[in-house]
Amino acid sequence: MQENNALARQFTLSSLMRFALPNIIMMVFLSMYTIVDGMFISRYVGTLALSAVNMTFPLNCLEMALGIMLASGGSAVIARQLGEGDEATARHNFSFLLVVSVGISLVFLLAGVFTLDPIIHALGASEAQFALCRTYARILLLFAPAFFLQTAFQTLFITAGRPGLGLVATVGGGLTNIVLDYVFIARLHWGIAGAAIATGLCYLVPAVVGLVFFSLNRRGTLFFVRPRTDWRMLLFACANGSSEMVTNIANAITTYLFNLIFLHYWGEDGVASITIVLYFQFVFTAVFFGFSMGVAPVFSFKYGAQDAPQLRQLFRYCIGFVILCSVCCTGLSLAVIRPCLALFTDAGSHVFAITIEGFPLYAISFLFMGVSIFASSLFTAFSDGRVSAIISFARTLVFLVGMLLLLPLLLGETGVWLAVPVAEILGIAVSIYYLVRLRGVYRYGALN
Repeated sequence: MQENNALARQFTLSSLMRFALPNIIMMVFLSMYTIVDGMFISRYVGTLALSAVNMTFPLNCLEMALGIMLASGGSAVIARQLGEGDEATARHNFSFLLVVSVGISLVFLLAGVFTLDPIIHALGASEAQFALCRTYARILLLFAPAFFLQTAFQTLFITAGRPGLGLVATVGGGLTNIVLDYVFIARLHWGIAGAAIATGLCYLVPAVVGLVFFSLNRRGTLFFVRPRTDWRMLLFACANGSSEMVTNIANAITTYLFNLIFLHYWGEDGVASITIVLYFQFVFTAVFFGFSMGVAPVFSFKYGAQDAPQLRQLFRYCIGFVILCSVCCTGLSLAVIRPCLALFTDAGSHVFAITIEGFPLYAISFLFMGVSIFASSLFTAFSDGRVSAIISFARTLVFLVGMLLLLPLLLGETGVWLAVPVAEILGIAVSIYYLVRLRGVYRYGALN
């Protein structure tokens, strides 16, 4: 079966980039259609509706946290088993993890039906935002099973050696979202409900593609079999994917804090402003997440196969790429912020003025976050969930929450914008420490 697995080949820089490129494009496209969604809401429904979407974003982060925890942690286990030649166990684990993902998604669906109002109150929505938040969140939570399947398949297509299929499915979903946004919001005037329905239907596209592919493709390395319950494997996968879970839970917490802080300093316009800034961050971090997720199964496979020379080569290629992208993304973000911002709101608006003033400070963070994102993903690929979680926990929760609470007290509005760059600088220090310390343990920097 090994000759059927694209992970078994010897990778050069060129072939590694070709292998990771579909996932990079997929993640960038995901972020882009999220931005298009925001543009339609902002222009056709209003910036108040845009701020309401961001007030509910912590719920989406919590869904993503659990979904990506199972997907990334389980993918590392499955890819390592494939590298060891144990395809049968890999398939059983693959099928079991997907059943668990669907089971968790049903909890979110039921929460959207029965307990949504107190959740929205807890998220800090203002009276003006509340009805919009409730409409948007309730519809999206009805699509929770499709969201969890989409999240799982985006990673598992790569593990199965089919990143191109994941790209096609994601692009299909994104185009569906964009077209339906236009139809539901611009033409039918369904408002924020139309945006939620369009987004929910776009989740269905990669979910259905994944279900069909893994059901019918019986000649590949991964396909559905009768699930075999393995709680020990599940706990290990959850622990191994805990860093990705921490990252998304941290996103939920920090978005909640951002919303409250910006609401305090600038009102609903401030929440709309940070929503737009976070959209920009989605695009540039998507490059790092897409690349890191794209190469992670390769590291897992090579580690399972004990191919130390290839591990060393892969690590050098990846670090060089991440550093180059960090510099390019920072420069590009500063160059395009003004014309791109005009797509969301008029140049003379209060939202525009708030964003233009603060974004150059915020953009400094793009220089530093790429290495930390890659480092966390790398240790997940080696099934070292502890170190991966420490890196993510320190960068996205401890440092960022600390800076959000401290810097505004010391520097006022300037401190709000500087919180993320300072947290990323502290985070990259932790990442470099572990990358250097463990280079011999996992043989990506060993001399023999």
